[in-house]
Amino acid sequence: MKNYIFKRILGMIWVMFIVLTLVFIIVRLAPGDPATLILGPDATPEQALELRENMGFNRPIIIQYADFISKVVQGDLGKSIFFNKPVLSVLAERAEPSILLTLFSLGIGISIALPFGIASAYYRGTLLDQSSLTGAMLVAAIPSFWTGLILQQYLGTELGWFPVSGYGGPGATFGERAYHLLLPSLVLGIVNSALILRFTRASMLDVLTEDYIRTAKAKGLSQQAIIYRHALKNSLNPVITAVSGFFASMLAGAVFVEYIFGWRGIGKEIVIALNTLDIPVVMGSVLIIATLFILINIFVDLLYVVIDPQAKPF
Repeated sequence: MKNYIFKRILGMIWVMFIVLTLVFIIVRLAPGDPATLILGPDATPEQALELRENMGFNRPIIIQYADFISKVVQGDLGKSIFFNKPVLSVLAERAEPSILLTLFSLGIGISIALPFGIASAYYRGTLLDQSSLTGAMLVAAIPSFWTGLILQQYLGTELGWFPVSGYGGPGATFGERAYHLLLPSLVLGIVNSALILRFTRASMLDVLTEDYIRTAKAKGLSQQAIIYRHALKNSLNPVITAVSGFFASMLAGAVFVEYIFGWRGIGKEIVIALNTLDIPVVMGSVLIIATLFILINIFVDLLYVVIDPQAKPF
């Protein structure tokens, strides 16, 4: 176990180095003068020169790269041009809303997908199975922003059941935050439940054809015991892989939902940084998201062992 974790950490460092290098190259190869693009067309040459000097754009590219890597290793992701604050501070302020939105959304998605996915696999070919698959395909085909607008209009505006925007005031309690979270989480949860349902159904179908399941049926075990004690446990690995991917992608990619509900999360912050050419925030966001993906993959590999001790990744 220790050797495996050590190897994964070394691999993570190597991947992060590649990500840093690619981000640095892509940003520096962007057409145009970064200082002029940031300041706008009305900037004077003196202002552009001052900004280039402050950001180090006038130094040799190798020196810029070495300085960038050195600062990242020390935990310094630079200073935001738009907010005039350290990048870590900017992203930390947006982390809580994004994490809570992601966790609530996954909770809703799993609560919907697992029961229907299990039932769809067990009753394969029945009306329940066909209805579940049709519903999943329909939900997956509908854009999340359209679902958000419809639920916002109907559940928020017309019925008044939920707030249509915001995250609560600065001193809001967790209950108030959760109340504002419900509607955007429902949108993302419904969208992602479609794919989780299909993963669950496919994995369960594979397991239900195994010999030990037929043996359990021959012994007269109850339907609940066969599904939850034997089949479900052995079919969870692909589902966990899918859920982990959704967690990382939603944390940074729920941009449309965040815009619709006035949610200031990490995804929306990245869009603002791109629109304002806030290069330090863009580079810092990519680095943090890449780190998150790698850490989640390591956690999932270790979780496999907890669920199925025979499935050792080391």
